[in-house]
Amino acid sequence: MSQTEVQLIKADAVQTTDIANSAVTDAKISALTSSKLTGALPAISGASLTNLPASGKAHNLVINGAMQVAQRGTSSTSDGIHTVDRFQSKYYGTDEATTQAQVDVAAGTTPYTLGFRKALKITNGNQTSGAGTGDYVYIRYKIEAQDLANSGWNYTSASSYITLSFWVKSSVAQTFQCRLESQDGTKQNFPFEIGSLSADTWTKITKTIPGNSNIQIDNDTGTGIELMWDVFRGTDFTDNSVTNDAWATYASGTRTKDQTSTWYTTNDATFEITGVQLEVGSTATDFEHRSFAVEKRLCMRYYQQYSNIMMVGYAPDNSNKSYSHAFTFPVEFRSAPTLTISNTGSTAGQYVQDGQNTKTVTSLLSVACSIRFAEIYFNLSGDLTNYSIAIAVSTTSTTHQTTYYITAEL
Repeated sequence: MSQTEVQLIKADAVQTTDIANSAVTDAKISALTSSKLTGALPAISGASLTNLPASGKAHNLVINGAMQVAQRGTSSTSDGIHTVDRFQSKYYGTDEATTQAQVDVAAGTTPYTLGFRKALKITNGNQTSGAGTGDYVYIRYKIEAQDLANSGWNYTSASSYITLSFWVKSSVAQTFQCRLESQDGTKQNFPFEIGSLSADTWTKITKTIPGNSNIQIDNDTGTGIELMWDVFRGTDFTDNSVTNDAWATYASGTRTKDQTSTWYTTNDATFEITGVQLEVGSTATDFEHRSFAVEKRLCMRYYQQYSNIMMVGYAPDNSNKSYSHAFTFPVEFRSAPTLTISNTGSTAGQYVQDGQNTKTVTSLLSVACSIRFAEIYFNLSGDLTNYSIAIAVSTTSTTHQTTYYITAEL
């Protein structure tokens, strides 16, 4: 049929009843462009659409999944959260400590091309004693219970799902074990396996997890579920009788199947993750990229760190002290936090002045915290005028500096 003949076909001349069900195939419409679609489109069931977050439900339940925020620093050999916010790096039984670091994702790689610029990297030490039965190296993320309870996941139903997705890279080609562990009531454990990774290659992992009638998640500010990436665990914690991809009552000795020790016994082996997302539904959707500003404020519910906070207090009639310096937190904490300080200046701590005298902070005398503010008492290097106003001075000085560490981590 020529183009002229096609143009002579009258509008509405071809009805849907004139077209056989099999006449229009996927191949014939695969290159359909938006210019061919005009007017009102027919209604499409939401069940037929894919790669969309569940309507009305929280999208990514993980904070800082793109590893953007690192309030404490960018590299550490300490156990716990010391670099990327909200993600703990845990180790035990090592001959040489592992190193946790916030690192750049290399340009041109996937996930870089998907908008990921940072990753959490674990670098192994030299474990000269080999893989001990009680040794471990793992990454842990704790989800606040009320975030899960209000997410829309019917966690006690086996037909209701959450989906975990993330990017992972290992310098050693091997299989790794991961798991979820509920914390309220009787703990439940959901182990699963990352398929064999190719060395030094980013791989996206997706795991859909059903609910279970034994799961309990309280609507409170405690921990609801922990996500764990086991880089290595010794046989004190593992057993090959464990069933993957199924919930079971947690027991210390049956967390996962026995784990490969190649990574752990390789000096300077590395393990990296980024793009961590946990969402309601049985399908992994595109990662929810949030701005740095939004992500940092979410992190600040659990941890805040400052240097040389300007605060007004007063000098009592006790020598070498200042009292009642009040600081209102810019973001409300999950629970009443713990506040500690260290004098990080090259010469001394933060200046405290009363208008006539200038002294420095030597240590923390005491502190009282609520979720909204702190009242701080200092020991000073000398005496201020009795009953005078005492101002802890905000300055960019690196010679006289006090750093404040305020935590309400799960």
